[in-house]
Parts: sequence; structure tokens; C-alpha cells
Amino acid sequence: MHFGSLVAAVGSYLDARANAGAWLVRIEDLDPPREADGAADAILDTLQAYGFEWDGVVMRQSSRAPAYAAALERLARDGAVFPCACTRREIADSSLGAVSEPVYPGTCRNGLPPGRAPRAIRARVGNAVIAFEDRVQGRIEQNLATDVGDFILRRADGLFAYQLAVVVDDFEQGITDVVRGADLLASTPRQILLQRLLGYSTPRYAHLPVAVNRDGQKLSKQTLAAPLLVEDAPAQLWEALRFLGQAPLEDLKGSGIPTLWAWALANWRMLKVPRLESVCTDPR
Repeated sequence: MHFGSLVAAVGSYLDARANAGAWLVRIEDLDPPREADGAADAILDTLQAYGFEWDGVVMRQSSRAPAYAAALERLARDGAVFPCACTRREIADSSLGAVSEPVYPGTCRNGLPPGRAPRAIRARVGNAVIAFEDRVQGRIEQNLATDVGDFILRRADGLFAYQLAVVVDDFEQGITDVVRGADLLASTPRQILLQRLLGYSTPRYAHLPVAVNRDGQKLSKQTLAAPLLVEDAPAQLWEALRFLGQAPLEDLKGSGIPTLWAWALANWRMLKVPRLESVCTDPR
């Protein structure tokens, strides 16, 4: 975990607890080749060290393939998906949509080209225009056909895509509110479409501003974001509260974790969160 992931955790935790809700932890380990050994356990250890307390058992997506397969089969029966033979390179040549991703050109939508074998499974978006009211970012509207195109639900390597997995898991866990970073804002219309196709209810969404560096890059392992240290927990929690617009008292900086959490829970206001998609952590 780094400061950016801490911000998302703090915002979701406080919103759940302030509204007498349960806070669930899910390990989204869908891509084994990209996962570092021990990373999931390290995340859980850091959350505990920073004073987070989650409800129920931790769900791990790596054990959920049968549920995703069942949802995909249901979509196939309804004609909502189709096999695709296109390679990533072929799609990369397509024009970019409003979410800065190549828009799938529909090559295989009406059947595979002669001599081509299926690789991935894609969702049919049709003429869907998805709109929703985000609790932080306001009204969001996306034309899936022109902004994204038919998107992947199962990859060429057989792994299930995040868009499908998160929709199935949110439904089966009874999620009513999703609070996460605005880097996932553009994915939400795709998830709402899948919810509708599967007959699921749609949670409320709140997309918090993403922490970025001076170059405008999202804090991540790829941008060399510093990992969270246990000994820095009070200071980092204080900074996360400030980042989220909660204006923590200056003298709380030197207090212990329980005192910080008690103040944060008593004073949490989603309306104070900056209505921005990103905020620089080092504006100098």
C-alpha cells in the first residue's frame, strides 16, 4: 500500500462506519502473472497496523472463477456477449474514445472473420448510454458504443476481466455503496451495463480524487510511490484526512491512531471531499 491506496481505504472506511455500515475487504487478485508473492498478506497487515477493522471474511477473487463463469454463461444465453479473434495490437490501431482507450471497432461482433479462431469474449454494448449520479464527481454520462466499444469479459489467456468480476462480487456481497478512486470512474458505466444485463441492482458510487505526483501521474508502484510504513501511521492518516478535505486539527498530528480514528468518525463529511478527479500530493 502507498498513500494513494490509503486515501481510498480511509474514505470508504469512514463513509461505511459513519453510516453504520459494514466495511468489506476484497483482494482483487485476478492476474496471477502480475502478482508479487506475499503482496495480499502485506496489504492486510498494513490495514490492521493502521487501525482498519473489516467485517466478515476477506474475499479473494482468485477463488471466484466458478461464479464468474456462471455469470458469463448467463450473458451468453441471452446473446449479450460474443467471441472475438482480435489481438491487442489490432485493437490498438483503433481510434481513441472519450476515456482515452482504443474503441473496439466491432470486427467480430457479427461473427468471426474467416480462418480466425476465438480468443476473448466481449460484451455487446449496443447503443447503451449510461448515466449515473456520483456522490463526489456529480453526473457522469458515457456512450459506451463511441467511448469504449464492446469490452472484454474473458481475456485471451482465459482469465476473467475485472469489469465482470467486480460486478458479480458486488452483487453477491450485497454491496450498497462503492467508494473508490476516480481512476475507476470511466469503468463504472461498463459495470452498470453488466448489472442491468444480469438483473443486478446498482450500488451508489462515490469516486474520490486520486493522489497524483507533480507530473500528474497517479501514485502507484509504477510511479515509484513510497510504501506505507507502520511507524508513520498517525502522520499518514492525518494527511489522508487532509487530502479528503476533512480539515483535521493540527494537534491531531501527534496523537495516536485510536484518537485519530475517533475524530475522523465523528467529523466525516462526504460533502467536504474535493470535487476533483485528482489532487497533487506535492504541489511545489
